[in-house]
Amino acid sequence: MRNILAIAKKEMTVYLTTPWAWIVFTFVSFVSSFFFIGLLVQFKQAHEQIRLMQGGWEQVGAEAQFLRNLTDGVVMPLYSTMLVVLLFVVPFLSARLFAEERRQKTFELLMTAPVTSTEIVLGKYLGGLVIIGATVSVTLVYPLVLAMFGSSFSATTSEKTATLEWVTVLLGFGALVLFGATVLAIGSFVSSLTESVIVAGLITFAVCLVWMIVKIVAPNADEPWRSVLDHLAFDVQLRNPMRGVFELKPLVFFSSVIATFLVLTHRSVESRRWV
Repeated sequence: MRNILAIAKKEMTVYLTTPWAWIVFTFVSFVSSFFFIGLLVQFKQAHEQIRLMQGGWEQVGAEAQFLRNLTDGVVMPLYSTMLVVLLFVVPFLSARLFAEERRQKTFELLMTAPVTSTEIVLGKYLGGLVIIGATVSVTLVYPLVLAMFGSSFSATTSEKTATLEWVTVLLGFGALVLFGATVLAIGSFVSSLTESVIVAGLITFAVCLVWMIVKIVAPNADEPWRSVLDHLAFDVQLRNPMRGVFELKPLVFFSSVIATFLVLTHRSVESRRWV
């Protein structure tokens, strides 16, 4: 365990002492704040229009009912947008885990150190996971701002309603972290196969993009492939957690994907020990 933590600390130091992580933090902060402000303006305009309507929310269609509170109208759409942002960001954070070591010819030195391949893989993954967690944690600022300063009012009365449903918010946040951890595991394996950070990032992005949108081709497939593809799609597995519904199925699914790709990464790294 000590070796794993030492490697993880070294990875975090590398991330934070190079522009790579800070560029990502800045990009995520800019994009998330842009969409947060846009969603908040949309939410405010919708409530102003509803207050002018007789009957209030009773006259609004089901497709617009999500704007009734800040959780469904602002935070969860923001988290859905952040899934797409993570799909672009995490592959290029994970790409350098092994590819950079091989490019700089320090991978052989690491392999001769008194650490096992398992400790190397877990240490690097843990270090990357902390950076991913810090990146996603930027999005927690917005629910906190809404909890401190935001308020939601009924369209027909002046009664103040609950600002946020924190269980839903935290489940959505957990879904973001779980998705980031999964993409990181896939990227770790791809990174262990190449010396090019760019190639590793692009391949990881392509794999995760296809995996995310595989549900598009599922309706055109015959059974049992239709059910299999629908079950494997990242987007389908994330649907309920992003709605604030807790299920064990997505947790088991993503944990299995993470474990599978960490085992594949270990086999890839172990094979290099004897090359």
